[in-house]
Formats: sequence, structure tokens, C-alpha cells
Amino acid sequence: MSLLEPASVSPLPEGITDPNYKPLPGRLGNLTPGQLHALNTLRQQLVDEGRFVPERMDDATLLRFLRARKFDVAKTKAMLLSAEQWRKDLNVEDIVMNFEFTEKKEVDKYYPQYYHKMDKDGRPVYIQRLGRIDVGALNAITTQDRQLRRFVLEYEKFLAERLPACSKAVGHPVETSCTIMDLAGVSITSFYRVKDYVFQAARIGQDRYPECMGKFYIINAPWAFTSVWSIIKPWLDEVTVAKIDIVSSASVRERLLSQIPAENLPIEFGGMCQCVGGCSLSDAGPWNPQAQANGVV
Repeated sequence: MSLLEPASVSPLPEGITDPNYKPLPGRLGNLTPGQLHALNTLRQQLVDEGRFVPERMDDATLLRFLRARKFDVAKTKAMLLSAEQWRKDLNVEDIVMNFEFTEKKEVDKYYPQYYHKMDKDGRPVYIQRLGRIDVGALNAITTQDRQLRRFVLEYEKFLAERLPACSKAVGHPVETSCTIMDLAGVSITSFYRVKDYVFQAARIGQDRYPECMGKFYIINAPWAFTSVWSIIKPWLDEVTVAKIDIVSSASVRERLLSQIPAENLPIEFGGMCQCVGGCSLSDAGPWNPQAQANGVV
């Protein structure tokens, strides 16, 4: 069957309370007959081969991997099984159960990375401030391996806690994040010193947690980045490029507020939010009702 056939009436997920919700193409509730066939085929092959893991391979997850491989079942299965092997090699389950990033507060001073509330579409907002990186200070506090384990732990929480809480809050499935990457103060030298970590983290996101990017704002980019981007852009998938928005310093506030409510956007980016103790450490959002109860926000 052609994957370009008109959308079929595939079942919507349970729990939808938003009467205006219309799933994007390739999601549950908006699958072509060909896409639905690919989903069923992938699931059945995994079951027949004894490789189906129910707690990690629900239809929404299988569809994320299928979209990443343009609904090619063979390529999707290879990607999914590679991710499963990676999970075993890294012992992701142990990270989820036992890893504690006790140096979080200190690391936040030199490389803030955090989830903070939701955008207007219900996505959790993820913020990285690369311009604040102090490599020497970071190396004295933590290691690259621990930072990557923290990165994996946050992805697991993103899927298991943040997305379900956001979905419940807005009344429809939320499957992606809205990322702000702040490059203010980044130099070529400072970026080069952390590029291995950044590239490893990007590869983990792309290969192990595909199709989790909804919006991606790169703000305050130095002039050199613009030149590099013009070379990289033609090599990227057009769907990925469409999600990335490089915002000039003069337009940051306007552009971000068009996607993120002012009360949810930290004040340093032009919003109104000033969490007690700092937004980067508040973990404020529908996934953490305790933050609200304690007066963090």
C-alpha cells in the first residue's frame, strides 16, 4: 500500500478531552492505510521474534521510530533494536532506578540545562544555555560520563513523566518538546571544548529517542554560527529544518512569546517567570505539582 493514501479513520488515543485536537499526520488518529499497515507489521514482527517489550513499545513509540525512518519497516526495526541493545549496554534501567545527579545545583552555575513549564501547544520547554559553559569548573565538579547519564535520565523522565503530565494538562497527546538553545557568549574555543559531549548528546537524542523535537529555537547565535548553518542546512531533512528557528538577538522576546506564554517563559528570555530559587532549578511544570504547592512558582 502507498504511504501517500488519504488518511484513514484510525483510532484516537484514549483520554482526549480537547475537542479541537487534530493529530498530525503519522500519529494515532491520522494514519494512512499504508502507515497503519506498517505499524501492524512492525509490531507483529517484533512479537514473532520475541523482541517486543510492551512497556517501551506502545503504538505511539513505534510510530515515532517509523516516522524517523519514513515508515520503512525494515529500517525502523533495525533502528529500534539498535536502541534496545544500546539500553542494555548502558544499563538504562539502572540509571532510571539508581542514578542521582547530586552535583546538579553546582553544575547549573556553569551549564544550565532544564525543563520549565509548557509552550502554547502543551509541550514541555527545554532550555540549554551553552554560553554559560565553564569547562574548567565543570570538570572539577563532574565528568562527561555523568553528564551523559543525567541526559539519558532526563530523556527517560521526559517520556515517562513530563509528556504524560503535559498531555493530561492540555487534554490531548503531547509527544515533543520545545527547546531553547541560548548561544549568547559562546565562542568557537569554548564550543570546541564541549563539542564531544554536545555531539554525543545529540546522537543519543536522534538515534535513541527519535521524533521528540517539536520546536527548536537557537537564540543569540554568534556570527560564525550563521556561516556554519548555511553549510549544514542543505544536508538536513526538510522536516528537521522546518522545526529549527534561528532567532536574532533583537527578535528573541517576540519570537519566543509567540510560542510560549509570558508567565511560563523565564524573565531572562523576555518572559515574566521568576521562580523562587531560579527557574533552572525549579523543575516547574505539570509533572511537578509539588513545585506549585511549595510556592516555587
